[in-house]
Amino acid sequence: MLKTLAFTLALAVAAPALATPAQAAPNPPLALADVPKAAGPAVALFNGRDLKDWDAWLGYADPALTYKRPPVAPIGAGPRSAEIFKAVVEDGRPALYVNGKIWGSLVHKGDFRDYHLRLQYKWGKGRWAPREAQAPNNGLLYHSHGAPGAVWGTWSQAVEFEIMTGSIGMVVPVGEAISATATAVDDSTLIAPKLRFSPAGRAVTTKGGTADWNIEAYSDAEKPAGEWNTLDLYVLGDRAVHVVNGVPVMEVRDLKADGAPLTHGAIQLQSEGAETFFRDIVLEPITSLPKIVAP
Repeated sequence: MLKTLAFTLALAVAAPALATPAQAAPNPPLALADVPKAAGPAVALFNGRDLKDWDAWLGYADPALTYKRPPVAPIGAGPRSAEIFKAVVEDGRPALYVNGKIWGSLVHKGDFRDYHLRLQYKWGKGRWAPREAQAPNNGLLYHSHGAPGAVWGTWSQAVEFEIMTGSIGMVVPVGEAISATATAVDDSTLIAPKLRFSPAGRAVTTKGGTADWNIEAYSDAEKPAGEWNTLDLYVLGDRAVHVVNGVPVMEVRDLKADGAPLTHGAIQLQSEGAETFFRDIVLEPITSLPKIVAP
């Protein structure tokens, strides 16, 4: 059992989600049904030219200090963020570039509820200490709220749609106040808490700062390194569905902050040790969630 919040969250960024000795047989992919149509005009969160619609925040100059409660202050907001987050051209198209060397967050200035968010991402080649030998890691955080850097001097409180090779779509509550519920089964091939989402599983609540700090995605639907991947996030109130390259991998409900329903917030992208490109970040309103259909 994980004993402290620092150790708990350190595992989330310092180790692949799957244990290597004995991999489980891959789950047959789930499918989506009753996919909602847009209930209004789409909103592009990235304008392709600059980051004027986003607020950047950087954690500690040495990311290895992140979970050690150091006496030094995080870098915070300021000009150094331009080294980590910037608008670039990649593969002939506008992209949002995340360097990854310094950990931090890029938070959109909008506050959103009841939406379908789609984006594409791909990994660059850069990997940085203390994760240079680990699976590349980033995150799409939603229902973000509160002070920048409130979580380990680096991130805002939120619910995370994990972007880490081997665990794309895993749910991680970011912050001790955040919790979510999903159906899950035990999977001994995973790191603690050894929980994997399954529509046929039992209800499990995952909460930041506890032993049950994550629930792994149902299956691995990521494309090979260097290819663009498409993520779809469907959110309706305190419920959400995570989809990777057209394959649903997670459904969560009862999203909460300090025990109260968490139904809206900002979109947040991470910098967490791996060079990452994002593009086509588009959000449209919806009035229902798609259904996940088991094979």
